[in-house]
Amino acid sequence: MPNVLDRIVGWVSPHAGIARHFARQQLARAYEAASPRDTWRPRRAGASANADHRADARTLRTKARALVQNVPYIQAGLEGLAAATVGTGIVPRATGLDKEVLNKLFAEWTKKCDADGRYDFYGMTKAAYTAMEQDGEVLVRLRWRRASDNLPVPLQLQLLEIDWLDDAKCGAYNGNTIVNGIEYDMLGAVAAYWLFDQHPGEGVAARSMKSQRVSAEFIVHLFAPARPGQGRGFTRFASVIPRVRDLQLYEDAELARKNLETRLSVLASGDMSGMENPAGLGGAGEPGQGARDLGDLGGGTVIGMPGGMNFTVVEPKAAPGYVDYVKYQLHLIAAGIGVPYEMLTGDMTGVNFSSARVRLLDFRRAVQQLQWLVLIPKLLEPLWAAFVEAAYLSGKVRSRDKSVDFSPPKWDYVNPEQDVKADQAEIGAGLSTISEKLRQRGYDPDVVFAEWKSDFDKLTELGILDTMLFMQRGNMPTEQAQAAKPEK
Repeated sequence: MPNVLDRIVGWVSPHAGIARHFARQQLARAYEAASPRDTWRPRRAGASANADHRADARTLRTKARALVQNVPYIQAGLEGLAAATVGTGIVPRATGLDKEVLNKLFAEWTKKCDADGRYDFYGMTKAAYTAMEQDGEVLVRLRWRRASDNLPVPLQLQLLEIDWLDDAKCGAYNGNTIVNGIEYDMLGAVAAYWLFDQHPGEGVAARSMKSQRVSAEFIVHLFAPARPGQGRGFTRFASVIPRVRDLQLYEDAELARKNLETRLSVLASGDMSGMENPAGLGGAGEPGQGARDLGDLGGGTVIGMPGGMNFTVVEPKAAPGYVDYVKYQLHLIAAGIGVPYEMLTGDMTGVNFSSARVRLLDFRRAVQQLQWLVLIPKLLEPLWAAFVEAAYLSGKVRSRDKSVDFSPPKWDYVNPEQDVKADQAEIGAGLSTISEKLRQRGYDPDVVFAEWKSDFDKLTELGILDTMLFMQRGNMPTEQAQAAKPEK
């Protein structure tokens, strides 16, 4: 709406009035959230992902670790994520040249790959993934060994918490740029990591610790980037830390209130001259003045009280709504972490088959996205490439062919009969293949087909293949049918 001044300007100079009108339209906001009347001002507006990390990541990491260590449902959520994403292991299988040799070598190497001797390869994968979700990121250092160490291939892996990275290291080095402990070359590629000689939390004075440059070719840095240009990761629990903290405070207050509800108190008034004051409250046997503790009531006793005293029983009333409020907050926390509420809490009340299946399908899609877009390309493929390189350099294989397929853990059936029939219908209609369905279940089709051939050959050799087929069809021949069969 034009104001008085606009109308005056338009009457004196129509062109100037039109110009004022269009200039005012340019100030209008298309989004209410961008209106200057909105008083919300985000912190560090316009800061890069690396600037946000430098300011907040260490504090968030410390708080996330405290939640995992002390809050049962946060620990359960993290373990549930690891069980769904890694399970018993994401298994690599070589598909290129020397695949048989590589697969055999890898099976032997998995047992000795940990430089610290704590995990096998699949245990390291689970520990690395768990550290990534809890801390936001984790490092795996490649440790090349001598032939005299008698390893299947001369390579071991060292799993390092992100605390080993000197995130205070910033500046320049030989023309490269160091940001949050990571050195980038002129093209923006990672050139090196600046690592301490030991974990800073071991109690060594910070002033005596100096970081050393380690080339990026010896480090695998696992994290899930959420923003373009992000060089380091944030804990998965960053968005729920304040809510979990507030819920814990509420639960502590509720526990204190429940303790009060279980206690019965009595207020006495009137002539208390005949009541002795307990020791420590005005002296034993002295009348005392004002409000005072007259002692405890013994269970099952009969106590005589002086005349002229009035008694008021204090009986706290229970406040309703505690369970509903906690469940509501836990639903929000589960959504923030990205896990089903039932996985976070173990509470299956109010859940039916349809709702549980829909939520489980959503969770599976999120897990598969994480497996194939983060865990496999950023951790498992670089480790496989290093393994093949070590096998080639030690003369165990003839080529550097790093072709590989990864088999994530299979999903359990929600409804086995319906799921199998649905898979069979898709295969029969040409909408999918047997190999694809096997891969979706976490199996390697080549291995399954090889086992099928071996089983059929064995059954044929024993002469019971026809019997097995009859049993599968459900029309096992009876003695009457055999007797009625005409002779040739």
